[in-house]
Amino acid sequence: MTTRTEAGPAPIPAPRRRNPWLNAALALACTSALTFTGLASLQGTAYAAKGRRCDQMYNLNGNTAADESLPWNSGVGVRNQADWDSYDFDAPRQALAGLTLPDDPVAQRKILSTITKPYKKYPANSRERVLAQWRDYLKKNANNPNRKYTNFEDWLRDGWILPNNNNKRGNAFERKAVSDLGLLGPDWLCQEDVKVLDENGKPVMYKGKPLVRRYDAVNYKTNEFVEFKAGGGRDTNQDFANKAFLEDPQRSNARLIYVNGEKQTNATSGYLKNLADEVSKDSEGRPRVVGYEHISTGEPDFQRGPYSAADPNLSTGDEPAPEGGAAQVIDGSEDTPGEMADEQQLINEEDIDGEGIHGPGGVDFSTLSLSYVGKPVRGRNLDYAYSAAQVDESAGLGYGGKQKAQLISDAFFTWLALTPDKFWVNLNPDQPDKVMDATFGKTDAGRVLLQADLQMKHDYARDLDPRQGIGQQLMDAIRRAGLPCGSVERNWIVPKPAQVRADSNGLYILSAPLQVNSVAAVVKTPTPNSCTLSAAQRLTYQTLVRQLVVPDIEKKINTAPQYADLRRVYSARVAAEYVRQADAQAATDYRSIINSNNVAKWPLRGANRTWTPRQTWEEYYKSFTQGDYSYPCGQKICVLGGVDFSKAPKRNISSTQFKVEHKNLPTSTKTAAKAMAPNADNSHLLLMGGGGKQSSGGGGGGGGQSPTPTPTHSTPPSGQPSTPASHTPSPGHSSPAPGTPGPSTPPEKNGGGLAATGTEAATLAGIAAILLAAGAALVWWRRRRTDS
Repeated sequence: MTTRTEAGPAPIPAPRRRNPWLNAALALACTSALTFTGLASLQGTAYAAKGRRCDQMYNLNGNTAADESLPWNSGVGVRNQADWDSYDFDAPRQALAGLTLPDDPVAQRKILSTITKPYKKYPANSRERVLAQWRDYLKKNANNPNRKYTNFEDWLRDGWILPNNNNKRGNAFERKAVSDLGLLGPDWLCQEDVKVLDENGKPVMYKGKPLVRRYDAVNYKTNEFVEFKAGGGRDTNQDFANKAFLEDPQRSNARLIYVNGEKQTNATSGYLKNLADEVSKDSEGRPRVVGYEHISTGEPDFQRGPYSAADPNLSTGDEPAPEGGAAQVIDGSEDTPGEMADEQQLINEEDIDGEGIHGPGGVDFSTLSLSYVGKPVRGRNLDYAYSAAQVDESAGLGYGGKQKAQLISDAFFTWLALTPDKFWVNLNPDQPDKVMDATFGKTDAGRVLLQADLQMKHDYARDLDPRQGIGQQLMDAIRRAGLPCGSVERNWIVPKPAQVRADSNGLYILSAPLQVNSVAAVVKTPTPNSCTLSAAQRLTYQTLVRQLVVPDIEKKINTAPQYADLRRVYSARVAAEYVRQADAQAATDYRSIINSNNVAKWPLRGANRTWTPRQTWEEYYKSFTQGDYSYPCGQKICVLGGVDFSKAPKRNISSTQFKVEHKNLPTSTKTAAKAMAPNADNSHLLLMGGGGKQSSGGGGGGGGQSPTPTPTHSTPPSGQPSTPASHTPSPGHSSPAPGTPGPSTPPEKNGGGLAATGTEAATLAGIAAILLAAGAALVWWRRRRTDS
């Protein structure tokens, strides 16, 4: 008891003694709360987490990125090209991409009649389960004349494999992007549902229900709401929710960020720009809608089986290579624009979530060429990569891929099988029996060369039109020189030295230019021209042609679409010569093919299977004798020439130059073997490849010498291009001078995950345990003191 006196203030009452076990319970409650809430109060988080932390959802460790370092807050729209990489995603259905059924309905029904169980009774991803699902699809749409899929091949690829791959790829990309960008720690939530309210604070209704927008990643502290897409598109079903969310008064400072794993489609980038223009900026004056391209290629991971697809490209046929990035994409490329448009519609309809990546519709197959071949190793399929221009899928250029790839592959084997002295064509009105080697004339490579020669003559004639352009300049020059007319010219196409990089990984074909040679010619066949020139006048005319006309024809041959097939087969010529030289040093699987002069496996195909060299010569002869065009001056143009690929000169650039100018190419090429990938050194190009197991080296001069086979003629000085000897398929003999180029200049010798430093659940639990122990000790100390 206390007493109060007049002398001073009443004494402070003694504190009421608290039950020691209650103290312990309070300490335990506090530490438990810290454990299960993740120290929310210590972290300054002012919200109750509704979603799941991204790092916990994906089992990631690492440091949380500072908000100002995130690319969309740093003015960065595209990931640094040196960081472009790849990631695996589970794609078990890809293992059945080679499964087929007969086109004949009777034969197909006979096979399907053996599939009697419900599809779920069969093992997942088995042949029987796939056929059961196709059977059910046919039954469901038996009376539907407008059913989506009319054949098993399209349904398997676009209706069964593709949607499953898109879903799994999307999940894998989201995990990767979260890790790469550092969206970790307690403030970043993944798969977060966000209610959308109107100006009165009431739920926005959509299709009769309160609108809830699920975002892939959310940070309420920084007002960032992120949507991930592995491809370059978006889910258009979310457009209404996006607009309503941004108009929600409680989200007036929120920012919507689209992170794509590929270059955004025109539709996506246009949508984001328009949406940003429709809403006010945030309190810092930044757009509230932004896009960021976190370029990374998803590689399908699956166990090959008896129904897996094979890759026919550059395969000897003895043991087909497994399906790679090129085969996957090219398989979906249709033959005509109309068929490709229908195919693209199917792909778009299956991609309801906008996760689809660049398919054949995003490739301009008219630009397809061979850009890499690996070092040939006996018993292993040859690694390779094609290059093609990247286009928006709306461009409608994704057709013709199968024919273009087939042409490259066939030409590659033609260049190996025939001896190089056969690689020429000759259009001369005096020599209908000297057009080309008979065996070479049975191949598409030979057809392409002869047709390109004829095309060059037509383009030359067009250029000489005196009414405009180059022809007008030439005519003015002719008049100033006092020439009465022009003369017959001989123009022919030969290779310039190809720029390549050969190292321990193989051959990178960096450029393979062609050039036009031009000289005056004398023929017996009468021409439409009536005048003749003296020797001096012919020389003057020839000089003017070389100055004014030939550069334009050469430019066309190297860039114009009408010569694309010629450039295609020449890229295969460069690659084949590399394989020839490698085989000369050590036997490869191609040895039995090389110089066999047997091209039966690579004949004329498709619409050209009945073509003959005589057909092209007759077209040329008519052009030569009657004239291509009749101009006001009354003179007509007559040219003759040829194409000579008997040599394939090349210059092997140094390791240093390769690393400076093409430092990312080895990585992009390696990725392309499994899935089509952008060229990190040229984002306008796509790479798609395949072959055997990829070489383990880093590429680009990192680790070894390229083969130095026995040359078939003298080796050029070190560092100089192997320039072919002067030769043209001249009148009077059917073969050019024999010889193949020597080896290129030998190359010089050359000699992770995020750190687990973030605040994690285990760390929080450890803190909680320490506090719990401290609380128990405090209880014990207080009890001991009281008892004493």
